[in-house]
Amino acid sequence: MSATGHDYYELLGVARGASDQEIKKAFRRLARELHPDVSDHPEAEVRFREVSEAYEVLSNAETRQLYDRYGHAGLRSGGFQPSSSDFGSLSDIFSAFFGEDLFGGGGRGGGVARGGDVAAEVTIDLVEASRGVSVAVPVELATTCSTCGGVGAAPGSGVSSCPRCGGSGRLQQVSRSIFGEFVRQAPCPQCGGSGRRIEEPCHDCDGAGRRLEERSLEVDIPAGIADGQRIRLSGEGHAGAGGGPAGDLYVGVRLRPDERFVREGNDIFSQVDLTIVQATLGAKVAVETLEGSQEIEFLAGTQPGEVRVLRGKGMPVLQGFGRGDQRVLVNVSVPRRLSDAQRELLAEFERGSDEHTYSPDASFFDKLKSAFR
Repeated sequence: MSATGHDYYELLGVARGASDQEIKKAFRRLARELHPDVSDHPEAEVRFREVSEAYEVLSNAETRQLYDRYGHAGLRSGGFQPSSSDFGSLSDIFSAFFGEDLFGGGGRGGGVARGGDVAAEVTIDLVEASRGVSVAVPVELATTCSTCGGVGAAPGSGVSSCPRCGGSGRLQQVSRSIFGEFVRQAPCPQCGGSGRRIEEPCHDCDGAGRRLEERSLEVDIPAGIADGQRIRLSGEGHAGAGGGPAGDLYVGVRLRPDERFVREGNDIFSQVDLTIVQATLGAKVAVETLEGSQEIEFLAGTQPGEVRVLRGKGMPVLQGFGRGDQRVLVNVSVPRRLSDAQRELLAEFERGSDEHTYSPDASFFDKLKSAFR
């Protein structure tokens, strides 16, 4: 049954400007109330399908934008079809948020399970990557509820064994055929595989034993890290169910492009512009490096395409020793606009030139090929 005709925002009980987190929170709350595993209401199945369809649309940026602009008709014209998959257990739903059964166990008796891993991403400058930097990473984590200590029961209330599975958390079904007996095990749908029955759920975590919290974790980015690499922080992910170990936090690192440098491995490449006068007569010119500006002397007769190598001015070796080099490609700027006096001076210079003025540099093409490599 489709929720077509019903306002998706009203189904979830959120405003049209609701954030992704508000939409997710509303769906989680309704799923606990309406899922057939936990609700005996005759219309629970229909309502659960409706809120699931609403969440499917509003949790996706593309379909949400289409719905906001054109409503249900826009979704139909865009080819949207609500998922027709079965309910699964309530633990399957919350594994999408936390990586494990939020109600405990993932089918293992006792309700102990490792928490889900968390992925985050930070963006830093190339210069910061060359020095190493500590950055604050905002994450949303499932943490152990401080009110119930992760048990899920209100303080003072009791927790007993699930009457359907006898506290094992699993149900067995035996089928017979001409090939023999087959035993199939599945998590108990009544307790979600935890083997427990909570008499009065904790009011702060709705019986889940965990709560979502916004946190800011300080992460040390090591010097020399490359774009796209990840840092693993063990035990900094979602808290485990039933006292289980926490998952891990994976922080992906992105480097902002720097117009001054191009990185290749641990080496960096840059360019310096010399005027024809500087290149001809020689000059001291400031060149940008990862550690700041550095003055370099260029000899008279410096040719375009020459490469100056600054040893140890590249990126540090990640978790190692030493640094790469900085290779500076020389570009000679040719004037585009000349006054009459400048034009006459150049013409006079050319008249006084001979075959020795522009003596070829045999190594020029080797330097040019090296620069391109």
